[in-house]
Formats: sequence, structure tokens, C-alpha cells
Amino acid sequence: MKLRRLVKRYFAAIVAVAGFVGFLLAFPDLAPKAGASLWGQVKTVLLVIPPIFLLLGLLDAWVPRETLMKFMGPGSGIKGAVLGFVLGSVAAGPLYGAFPVAAVLMKKGASFSNIAIFIGAWSTTKVPMFVFEMKSLGYRFALSRLAIDVVGIVVIALALVAAVPKAERDRIYEKARGDGAS
Repeated sequence: MKLRRLVKRYFAAIVAVAGFVGFLLAFPDLAPKAGASLWGQVKTVLLVIPPIFLLLGLLDAWVPRETLMKFMGPGSGIKGAVLGFVLGSVAAGPLYGAFPVAAVLMKKGASFSNIAIFIGAWSTTKVPMFVFEMKSLGYRFALSRLAIDVVGIVVIALALVAAVPKAERDRIYEKARGDGAS
């Protein structure tokens, strides 16, 4: 029973490893290149994840739930959305780093729409990218893309709130708090 639960939990990882091994068996001449690529990705993850988890621990310990609820909770209104945009835009790291942060924000009581806005901002409105675009592509392009992104993120967040049933949102929050089964 325990093995079945482990296989179910890590099914995607097992399939990925099996696929990689199958690839290596089918194309042994590409094994060194594939191995080097895999090692590069592993190193990147190992360099990014520990600082993110350190910051998450500090966020969890230092920011009281009541404070986060006030600024990003269900009744936070526009200030919660703006804070979600700002946090997502100034955050460093790849998109997979946003999900543990989102889980801590959920655990602390941030609203589902503000979580969606935070993840959307993390993925599309990074400050360094905006500065690069202004220098390379001009102010008009950078500001146009930012405006489109902001509107798009809000529309997607509202669509997610409307499309995801409350029971499913509650299940996601339970999982973020650690109350739910894996």
C-alpha cells in the first residue's frame, strides 16, 4: 500500500526518468550531451531552490498571518492585487520558484485571485526584463507590453477565480497548509 502511494505521488518523476533512460538507450551517441544538459539543469535548481526556501522560512516566521490577510487576503481589494504584482515583479528566480512562495502566501491567507496575480506577475513582468526591453526595444514597446500583461494577468486571475470551483480552491489551500493528503 505504501509503495502504491509513493508511485502515485512520484508518477511524473518516474515517467520522466524512464523516458530519459529510454532516450539514452535509443540514442547512446547523445548520452554525453544529454547527461551534461541534465547536470546543468540540476545545478541550476540546486543554486535557486535553497535561497528561495530560506526566504520562505523568513517570510513564514516574520510575517504574521493577520498582516498578510490585511494586505493580500480576500478583503484586501486593489491593494492586494497591486502587492501581488509588485512581489511577483521584483522576485528573482525562475517560474518554478514562484510556486513554493505562492504556497506560503496561501498558508498565510492570501486570496486566490491575488495568488494568481502574483504568479502571473512572476512569469511576465520582471523588473530586469522591463529595463532590458526599454533599452533594447524602446519605451513604447516596453510600456505597451507591460500594459497588455497587467490587463491580461488580471483577466486571467478573475477567470481562474470564476472557473475553479470553491471546493477545489479549498482543497488547494488545505494542501498548502499541509492539512490535505498528498
